[in-house]
Amino acid sequence: MNPSRWLVLAVLVLLTAGCSSLFSRDTGIDKLSPRKAEQALNTGIQQYEDGELKAAQKNLQDALSLGLTFDSDKVTAHKHLAFIYCSSNQERQCRDEFRRAFDVDPSFKLERAEIGHPLWGPIYTGVRAELLSRGKIKP
Repeated sequence: MNPSRWLVLAVLVLLTAGCSSLFSRDTGIDKLSPRKAEQALNTGIQQYEDGELKAAQKNLQDALSLGLTFDSDKVTAHKHLAFIYCSSNQERQCRDEFRRAFDVDPSFKLERAEIGHPLWGPIYTGVRAELLSRGKIKP
């Protein structure tokens, strides 16, 4: 292989290594990821989307325990765990997961449709307001 092809290949590898798991899953390159944490995250998100909440919860917790590389992936795992807890009327755990997401990324925000959800929208809004009032996050 000539040197310019090696350079292109190296750049592609570096670019892909910098991608979050959600981008990787959306583009299909997650199948190439050898990291168990990211695989568990992708599996957990898929299970969540399929309504398999118990299995999703386990995989999302495993992903966090195994050590996700990117903060955006950690926030995604905590957010989905919060959704699962809120959906099963475990309000304290739901609040805790939203707080953990804010701990990882103080600028963490739900999408407009997510904020409007009747189960977790008010809990997220309450946690955010509490953290704002305590100076833990900025508006």
